[in-house]
Amino acid sequence: MQLLRFIILNILWISITYNCSNEQVDSNNNNTPDAIDPTKAYQELNISYGSDTDQTFDLYLPANRTSDTKTLLLVHGGGWTSGDKSSMNYLKDLIKTEIPEIAIANINYRLADDSNPPFPMQIDDITSIIDYLKTNKSKYTISEKTGFIGSSAGGHLSLLWSYAFDTDSNVNMVCSIVGPTNFTDPHYLNNTDPNLQEIIDIYGENPSTAFLEMLSPYHRVTASAPSTILFYGGLDPLVPSSQGTAMRDKLVALNVHHEFTLYPNEAHGWTGANLLDTWSKLKIFIINNL
Repeated sequence: MQLLRFIILNILWISITYNCSNEQVDSNNNNTPDAIDPTKAYQELNISYGSDTDQTFDLYLPANRTSDTKTLLLVHGGGWTSGDKSSMNYLKDLIKTEIPEIAIANINYRLADDSNPPFPMQIDDITSIIDYLKTNKSKYTISEKTGFIGSSAGGHLSLLWSYAFDTDSNVNMVCSIVGPTNFTDPHYLNNTDPNLQEIIDIYGENPSTAFLEMLSPYHRVTASAPSTILFYGGLDPLVPSSQGTAMRDKLVALNVHHEFTLYPNEAHGWTGANLLDTWSKLKIFIINNL
């Protein structure tokens, strides 16, 4: 089993940042029946939650679900300006296979460009998806309780929404894999690396410190934050390891339940034994906290 999981993980995970026969299937939510049989697994693809073509998500519901069934949202990376939910399909497949009792929403969000900054646009999109799931919880037979797994930019969005925008306290757990946490980190503000500067520039020319703090999970987290699990690489050229260690220390100071893993010799994504270690820890964390 360990060997099979190792092979699956290495086939499906190329980069963190870039990219059943008894199931009812509907690829167009306009044809979705009013009542969906909770005893059967069900998937609905490209559910629209807005007018933009990027405002879609895929929903996977387990068989024999109840009103206590929780939903895990997957948030892709791509530097806030690129990426697609398809890059998280490997994780969706692992969860469906190894934690089959939970629902999964694999989401797209509007991508930033020169005319459309990522904030608050992408946070608003996550809110719209959460509202959609709440409105349709009886139709889908799911709970309002959720969790997040995000990679890179998706890790940042997952932490930020869970810490600062979950007004109903429905998020039980959140995972960030190499997600930025603090845009006021000197590694960003005092950098001489154009790749690091580009991360700051995405949020506008010469943003104020107050604005960068508003965007930073490190500055938005409180003692009531949900259980958090973090994974970072010590050689990451885009997200310095200080982004992870400082977030860890803040969680310790606030007494927030968390786990933290730093792979000293990894960069912005990894394969092999460390990838297997990531999934093993994440799987147990989901089971215990979602």
